[in-house]
Amino acid sequence: MRANYKMTPPETKISGKAFYVNFETPHELSELALEALRQAKQSGKVNKGTNETTKAIERGLAKLVIIAEDVEPPEVVAHLPILCEERSIPYIYVQSKAQMGPALGMDVGAASVCIIESGEAESLLDQIFKEISGIKKG
Repeated sequence: MRANYKMTPPETKISGKAFYVNFETPHELSELALEALRQAKQSGKVNKGTNETTKAIERGLAKLVIIAEDVEPPEVVAHLPILCEERSIPYIYVQSKAQMGPALGMDVGAASVCIIESGEAESLLDQIFKEISGIKKG
């Protein structure tokens, strides 16, 4: 006779956010990051998707990593904040994958993206870096 055990999924949300979300990103800062992504897509270089983002982080190429908060399953992107912290690469969260689609000129969103070459978004990135460091210190 086989035992009928029911597995309960691990807790994936803490205070309404996915467990990999380490800090609250203000809406204005998320919008600024999406604008930087738009500009970098047009005049610089952007990597889309978790695999490409992971490679860019590991190779030290990523200047800014943008991670969606609504990724299912969350384990898909849970390693990104850890890698970014290890490599001292700034990262930020946006509320949804769908927000990144228009910024990338795509119909569908992405779980994560990274800016490799900022192009015309250089001044926006500088502003984002200052604000991120302020959030993490607070």
